[in-house]
Amino acid sequence: YPKGNNMKRLVTTTALTLIAGAGTAFAGSLAEPVVTPPVLTPQVASADWTGAYAGIQLGYGNLNVANQIDRDGDGDVDGDDETFAFGGGLDGNGAIGGAHLGYMWDFGNYVAGAELDYNAANIDIGSVGELDSVARAKLKLGYDMGDTLVYGVLGAAKADATIGGNDFSENGYVAGFGVDYLVSENVVLGGEVLYHDFGDDFDGLDLSADA
Repeated sequence: YPKGNNMKRLVTTTALTLIAGAGTAFAGSLAEPVVTPPVLTPQVASADWTGAYAGIQLGYGNLNVANQIDRDGDGDVDGDDETFAFGGGLDGNGAIGGAHLGYMWDFGNYVAGAELDYNAANIDIGSVGELDSVARAKLKLGYDMGDTLVYGVLGAAKADATIGGNDFSENGYVAGFGVDYLVSENVVLGGEVLYHDFGDDFDGLDLSADA
């Protein structure tokens, strides 16, 4: 039966192909197996930044103060054309430092938090007075890079100053960025760069101040 013999040869050929394939994979005498080395993907161990914290800070501040004069006679100092700087004579710089406390929530790749701080300052405002203190309430949003946290800051600030022998204070805003590094489970070392603006009328003195 020729037709039957053809079918038998087809089945035999298929069987030999399967056996040869099995020999290639397992016997080793027909062909050496190709070993693909595993691809190792580094895993960044992410720290858990969730929790309350407190600490101290020490820094350096640069204060810029400008006098406002009513050039157009409208009874109000409201415009860039009415700003007159005292030739840099009311600019100052010096040390600033204090304590802070806050709380952060770790959402995996991102971290959010809130912080309060108080800083005593020793920044002279020319020969007119000095900046005494700065208090801040800040919101923080950052990116978790394992033991390193990079974040931005936005919040409210209050400055107290002594000018002409009298005490003055003004509210403003603060913005900036910072980096924290987890030295150990309970120790964090970090730094911030912050900009403060207290408006164009510092406690009714017609002074603008930023730092």
